[in-house]
Amino acid sequence: MKGRMTRREAIKTMATAALGGAAALSLKGSEPNAQPQPARKPNIIFILADDLGYGDVGCYGQEVIETPRVDQMAAEGMRFTDCYAGSTVCAPSRCCLMTGRDTGHALVRGNARIPLRPEHVTVAELLKDAGYATGIVGKWGLGEPDTTGIPNGQGFDYWFGYLNQGRAHNYYPDYLWLNEEKVYLEGNADGKKEQYSHDLFTEHGLNFIREHRDEPFFLYMAYTLPHANNELGRETGDGMEVPDYGAYAARDWPSPQKGHAAMITRLDRDTGRILDLLKELGIDGDTIVFFTSDNGPHKEGGADPAFFNSWGPLRGYKRDLYEGGIRVPMIVRWPGKIAAGTESDVPWAFWDFPPTACELAGAECSDGIEGLSMAPALFGQEPPEREFMYWEFQQREFKQAVRIGDMKAVRVGLTRTTEVYDLAEDIGETRDLAADRPELVKRAEDIFDNWRVDSEEFPVKDPGLG
Repeated sequence: MKGRMTRREAIKTMATAALGGAAALSLKGSEPNAQPQPARKPNIIFILADDLGYGDVGCYGQEVIETPRVDQMAAEGMRFTDCYAGSTVCAPSRCCLMTGRDTGHALVRGNARIPLRPEHVTVAELLKDAGYATGIVGKWGLGEPDTTGIPNGQGFDYWFGYLNQGRAHNYYPDYLWLNEEKVYLEGNADGKKEQYSHDLFTEHGLNFIREHRDEPFFLYMAYTLPHANNELGRETGDGMEVPDYGAYAARDWPSPQKGHAAMITRLDRDTGRILDLLKELGIDGDTIVFFTSDNGPHKEGGADPAFFNSWGPLRGYKRDLYEGGIRVPMIVRWPGKIAAGTESDVPWAFWDFPPTACELAGAECSDGIEGLSMAPALFGQEPPEREFMYWEFQQREFKQAVRIGDMKAVRVGLTRTTEVYDLAEDIGETRDLAADRPELVKRAEDIFDNWRVDSEEFPVKDPGLG
């Protein structure tokens, strides 16, 4: 831990230099005796899409679905090519994002309703302790009503949305949560479909920004687009529930594909509304905005990731630990601080967000967080070195993955064979190099067997694991 603190201090020095006015002191007025005043801490907005694939937006290669505002955000900020979700499904990915731990150590490792406990420190708590107003809008997935895991018990001052991922499938719910109270949606009563949850989320998010424009705030916009309504999909074959198909209504496509495209364009539109409001309020230059997805593209509700090439050049999709299941878009924008139109191939993952946010906010980071601050990477500098990044997931069968530099190892199922890929040369993971790289297989299997800790909530079902 002593080495970690030294490294963190070095990161802070680099980030402060790059931030310019964000963490430095500025002079108020022009009087010769004016006292230095601390500059405003940056607002932090984290926009999280749900099941949006690496190739689902234009700046990552999408050629059919229209995403002009996200593409503009990339042109005005930094596009990361090698960013990873916390997991390959929503609840564990969000747990990694909030608590700064990978799925070998996180409490939540699958889509079970396991609430966070009081001892789990979230990024919202850390930022709140640093003077931030904290809000979350959208899907939580880390605690049911009357448990220790609800957002208001985990550092968020304001909360509006779905508590669990199952109810979040329905885009026309009969109620949503506002803090610890149910808000019934009259427009959706008696089978009506008048109040689309995504649209409500956007309005609540915009209002949160307006209300906290004069103080530093952290807003976590956990959108549910373009996730499927799984139950509706099983009933009708089309679970891509959206008010209208918009620009895609006349396309000669299956209905689920029209809905999928319309969902993404709607998400893009409302990302633009958030950016526009920041400019309107005059806080654009005071606000750093992250845009990403909680895992790879889905194949649910009639959606087909092959139709739009939603995985881009990657292999696999949601529930895989190949790149298509866990590598996600990541765009970070901060006008005047992050150079416009830049690109970075620095690998990082969701568990790196809490220390990154703390670095940017000048907040103390919890010792229980194992992620590393990526703040230097935002400003074109080298982030701290890491040995590897690890994932595990066990729906259907236990699987593990580790990235070591540009090399990736995957172990799937009861056969316990380890595959090895060179991502620098083979981003699609098409050529297994395990036979040629026995030393890397050994290194990966050592990590697979020894890095993780056992979980009572998610016991390993693979009897072959030692």
